[in-house]
Amino acid sequence: MSADPASSGPVVIDLGLERGEPETYHRPERRTTPLWLGPALLAVLLLFSVAAAAPPPGPPLSELLRLAISPGDPDTLTSDGRLVVQRAGELSSYDLETGDRQWRVAQDIPVYRLRTGGGQVLLRPWAPGRGEPGTTAVSLRTGALTWHHERNVITFPGDDLMLAVEGVRSLSGNGRRVEKWIEMLDPAAGAARWRLWVPSTAVLLAVPGPPGGPGRLLLVRDDLTAQLYEVATGTPLAAQRMPAANYDPDNPVVAGGLVLLRHPGPSGIEISAYDPLTLRPLWTQPATGTREIQACGPLACLIGLDGVRAIDPATGDQRWHRPGWRSVEESGAGLIAYADGPEYPAGVVDARTGRLLVDLTGWRPVGGAATGGELLVTREIGPGPRTMVAVAAPGLPHPRLLAELPTGTGECQTAPERLICRSVYGELVVWAYRPLTA
Repeated sequence: MSADPASSGPVVIDLGLERGEPETYHRPERRTTPLWLGPALLAVLLLFSVAAAAPPPGPPLSELLRLAISPGDPDTLTSDGRLVVQRAGELSSYDLETGDRQWRVAQDIPVYRLRTGGGQVLLRPWAPGRGEPGTTAVSLRTGALTWHHERNVITFPGDDLMLAVEGVRSLSGNGRRVEKWIEMLDPAAGAARWRLWVPSTAVLLAVPGPPGGPGRLLLVRDDLTAQLYEVATGTPLAAQRMPAANYDPDNPVVAGGLVLLRHPGPSGIEISAYDPLTLRPLWTQPATGTREIQACGPLACLIGLDGVRAIDPATGDQRWHRPGWRSVEESGAGLIAYADGPEYPAGVVDARTGRLLVDLTGWRPVGGAATGGELLVTREIGPGPRTMVAVAAPGLPHPRLLAELPTGTGECQTAPERLICRSVYGELVVWAYRPLTA
């Protein structure tokens, strides 16, 4: 079936379910039920239809919100179910449950990044050739201006705190290279709770604290001294001499609750593990060919020329090895493995065993948090092309088709029971969808 090109909206096709019925349903050889059973069943059906009638389920995708937006306008999704977007000289917040706008404020300064944390929306403006533009915070609840800081402000994972840093050379990954002053800020007022001077440069990493306690801040300085601080007060907790390494934004990493560092050793690349509470060295072992370490649920994945190897961070023991994989990535559905690059996932796998749970061959994952361990995926088929969206969920060997997206739809992300996409026609659309786990 195809949609009329002149129609004004997308056509949603409910594929339904095939139902096979035995031949005896239509050609019974003899009566197998008593005469009173038919009238009794009819009475029961009438009773339920009157007392507990429910409307049929809606379409698999239903449009909730549509906004005109430019390609350079940023948006972000919050953990409490909001969409915050800057467009047409204003900053707005929308409730993803209902699609209603919560607030709207004028915002004439173009920004390239929106982040949220500590009840604030952090706006990072464009400032080509004008030096450090600073960071502006507005209330996530009302949109009112809260404070402005003259430097770059980043959120601190796992805690209701923020860091103001200077000379940030990379905004990606778990570690960040910083220099000069580091300030831990109170999100409500933007005031510094404590300050730390970095005489040269250092790699900054958030590490877990004691169970149920606040996180900690790890700085690895240029002289290879690692120092651990309490995030709430800036109190020094531990120090440790570290091996020489590149210390890029992805090295070291936190995996399985431990700090793992990839570094050169006497006979090649090695991996060393450290206790995040004391920085005490735990073990070191050869890792020839390893070019990257990634967190894999409770394990750590070593990415290299020989594929993906998962190890127990506490001991360094290998748990599984998949030679045909090139990378992995954590998602709400678990662990996604890629066979031939970031565009070609192999499937959703069990991080503990490496066992393939859902085959994603031909599909591309949609980023974001879905519902109940589900993962939304898309693929392009046929002339046009047409973009199909499906749901991958535990217990299904393959994704289950959800709907066809309108022509020109892309740049999608997910929130629980929501799909948010941009289109080539300058629109941002929010759809509600029925999760398989509902």
